[in-house]
Amino acid sequence: MNARIATMRGGRYSMVEDGAMLSEDGVIRYVGAAGGLDSRLRGNDDMIVDAQGALVTPGLIDCHTHLVYAGNRAREFERRLQGATYEEIAREGGGILATVKATRAASAEQLREESGRRLDAMLAEGVTTVEVKSGYGLDVASELKILGVARSLATGRAVHVTTTLLGAHAVPPEFKGRADAYVDLVCDELIPAAARAGLADAVDAFCEGIGFSPAQTRRVFEAARAHGLKVKLHADQLSNLHGAALAAEFRALSADHLEYTDEAGVKMMARAGTVAVLLPGAFYFLRETKLPPLEMLRRHDVPMAIATDCNPGTSPNTSILTTMNLACTLFRMTPEEALAGATVHAARALGLADRGELAPGKRADYVVWDASEPAELAWTIAGRKPRAIHR
Repeated sequence: MNARIATMRGGRYSMVEDGAMLSEDGVIRYVGAAGGLDSRLRGNDDMIVDAQGALVTPGLIDCHTHLVYAGNRAREFERRLQGATYEEIAREGGGILATVKATRAASAEQLREESGRRLDAMLAEGVTTVEVKSGYGLDVASELKILGVARSLATGRAVHVTTTLLGAHAVPPEFKGRADAYVDLVCDELIPAAARAGLADAVDAFCEGIGFSPAQTRRVFEAARAHGLKVKLHADQLSNLHGAALAAEFRALSADHLEYTDEAGVKMMARAGTVAVLLPGAFYFLRETKLPPLEMLRRHDVPMAIATDCNPGTSPNTSILTTMNLACTLFRMTPEEALAGATVHAARALGLADRGELAPGKRADYVVWDASEPAELAWTIAGRKPRAIHR
C-alpha cells in the first residue's frame, strides 16, 4: 500500500496513484487503488506491501547478455581508440576468439566466480530476470560448460536465469576456413546435446559478414526447431543481411541490434510478433553512427526491448539503468519506452508471459525505488540503487 505504482501494462507507465499491491505465494493478487482492497485482506500484513510513498515498478529484465566468460579485452579497446575496426580485430584472431581461448581454459568454478560478480552488479540495480548466452566455447564440451555455469548462477540468488545456446557465434580456430563444417557440428552435435541436457531455453546465432551467412543461420534455426527450442538472432548489426526478416520467418522471440534493418524486415517482425532488442551499450562502446530504425519500429508497432549486452568486447556493461539512459540519449527513446524495454517487452523477448508488468496473475517480481517519477530511472547515470527488491 501507499505506493505510486508503474504497472507497465500495455508498455505504458499505467500509473496507479495511492496504490496498493497484494501478493500471495509469489503471485500478484491485486494491483490498484488502496481503497479497492478487500477488507478481509487488510489485516494480513504478510500479503500487503507497504511502499511508504515510494515508486514501485516490475522487476527489471536484462534480456540479452553474454555474462559467462573469462578474461578481458581491454587491449582491443585501446586498439579501437587508435583506429582499428571491430572487423579488423576479429579477422586477426582477436575479438570473440580471444575470449574463446580464455574461456575454454577456465574451469567451471572460475567462470562461476567471475560471472557471479557481474551478475551481482546487475541484481543490485533491480534486475530479477537475466538471459545468459553461451558462445565463448565453440565446441561441445565448452559450450555445455558455459550453459551449466549460467544455470548454476541462480543458486543462492534471487534471480531467474534463462539460457541461450549461441554456438553459431564465430568459427573456432580449428575450423578456420570450414564454416559449413562447423555449422554441421552445431546442428548435428551441439544443439542436440544442449537439448538433451536441458541446458538451453533458446538458440541464437550471429548472422553477419564476420559471423554466419543467412543460409548457415537457417540451418541452425531448423536444427533448433527440430529439437523444440525457440530462436533469436543477432541481426543486421554491421550490415543488412536481412537477418530481421529471417528471424521473423522462424517466428523468433527477438531480433537483436538491428542497426541496418530495412522496412521490409521491420514489417515481417511486426507480423511475426518478434521483439526488437536494442543494445545501446554496444552502439556506444563501438562508437557506431548508424542508428537502429526507431521510427520504423514505432510506426509498425514492433515492441522494443533494451538490454546491457554485457560482454567483454563490445559492451562491458552490467548496468541496466545506465543502458536505459543510453537508450534515451543515443536512440532518443522516451523514458517510458526505456522502462517498458527493460520490463514488459524484455519479458516478451524471452517468451516469459508471467512477468514484466504488475497485474493480477503475474509473478510478484517488483522493485521499490526512492523516486517520485518513473523517468528518474532513465534520467540518472549509474549509482541509483533500489530501496527493496522482491522476487
